[in-house]
This record gives sequence, structure tokens and C-alpha cells, in this order.
Amino acid sequence: MKPIKILVNGAFGRMGQMTVKAISTHPRLELVGQTGREYDLKKSIRDSRAQVVIDFTHPESVFKNTSDIIETGARPVIGTSGLTGAQIRALQDQCAKLKLGGIIAPNFSLGAVLMMKYAKEIVKHIPHVEIIEMHHDNKADSPSGTALRSAEMLEQAAIDVNQPVKTSRETVPGARGAQYHGIPIHAVRLPGFLAHQQIIFGNTGETLTLRHDSLDRQCFMPGVCLACEKVMDIDHLIYGLEEIL
Repeated sequence: MKPIKILVNGAFGRMGQMTVKAISTHPRLELVGQTGREYDLKKSIRDSRAQVVIDFTHPESVFKNTSDIIETGARPVIGTSGLTGAQIRALQDQCAKLKLGGIIAPNFSLGAVLMMKYAKEIVKHIPHVEIIEMHHDNKADSPSGTALRSAEMLEQAAIDVNQPVKTSRETVPGARGAQYHGIPIHAVRLPGFLAHQQIIFGNTGETLTLRHDSLDRQCFMPGVCLACEKVMDIDHLIYGLEEIL
């Protein structure tokens, strides 16, 4: 079987450089292109004949990048956060018309995906929950894509999440976090962190905390490589790595 031809967009950033190295050493993947901000992405994809394009760029450019990738007929593997629900649906419609596989993953870490998977089971029994996510101070968006995806999955699993609502006066606006799908999300941005999340459940007389810590960007690479292989076998754009595990 011929290796899958991969182009990495955002190849010169920290995540991009690590992705290039992971693809270059993978026996079933072939690195055929590296692009950055100053490149013509569509031309580079066509010239390299890339079958899959990985994007680790910036929230402000990810929607256009993904649309351009799909337009060329390559399969998108998107690790950049910042896409809205409406944008994801538009990209899914674009892929559906071409019967093209792809994935948008808020997190490529297998540990983070397992955290979200088991949180869905816990919230059915303990529906009072909040999220604290902690990232490095250069992260461009807040809350993180992982926190947003976690909140969506929790609400889908338990329709009574955080009910009844107990109101409290915020002496400082925002002290209770950002509300998303009925779940408070608290975002921390400090030097020293990479990517971390806690999902905290509260029950009568007890709490239960799921915590995931990304200590090295290497933890994302197995998920990225897995996604590059899996998108070749599907005909639609999926949201979340858990959909292909």
C-alpha cells in the first residue's frame, strides 16, 4: 500500500514542527509539503498532490484554510481551535457535497478524549459540573476548544445538567466563569502551563474530579497520525477524535 501524502499547514510553529517530524517518521504517511502564512495554500496542495492537509495555524484563519483545503479535494485534519458551530456545519456541508472525509478535533490527545468520554457517563449520575481549563499565556482563544467540546458532550448526556439553576451575585462580573451550554467554564492563561483541564462534579457530601494534563506536545501526535489514516476511509467531516476511536 502506498503511503498517504500529507501536507502540514502551519508547519513552522511549535505544533507544526512536531507534526512534520511525526509524519516524516511514520511508515504509512509521506510528508509532501510544508506551508505557512505567506504561502498560497491551494496552489501548494495542488502542486504537492497532497491527499490530506493538517492545519495547526490560527483561529482567525482556520475557517478559510479548511474551506480552501476542501475545495482542492484534499482531506482536512484540523487541530486549530476557534471554529464556531455555524462554521463547522458549513464545512460539513461542503465536505458532504464532495463526499470527502475529514476531521476537526478540539484535542488530539487520547487521554483528553478519554476524559470527555467518561465525563459523559459521570454526568448522568452527578449532573452538577463545572470546567476549569488552563493553557499557556500565548494561546489565542478562550475558552479552549476542548472545554467547549466537553460542555457540549456533557449537555447532550444529561438534559438536567446544573439544574435547578442557583443564582448568585457576581461582585466582579465574570467571577462565575463563562456559561456555555449551561456549564461554567473558567479559563486560566499563565506561563508554565501547556494544556490542562479539570471537569469537576459536585454531589451531596462529595466531589469527583477528572483531570487531564498535557505535559509535552508529543501527546497529540498519535492522534494526529491516526486521524490522517482514518479520514481516507470516511466520506464526511466529523467533529471530535472520539468519533474515530
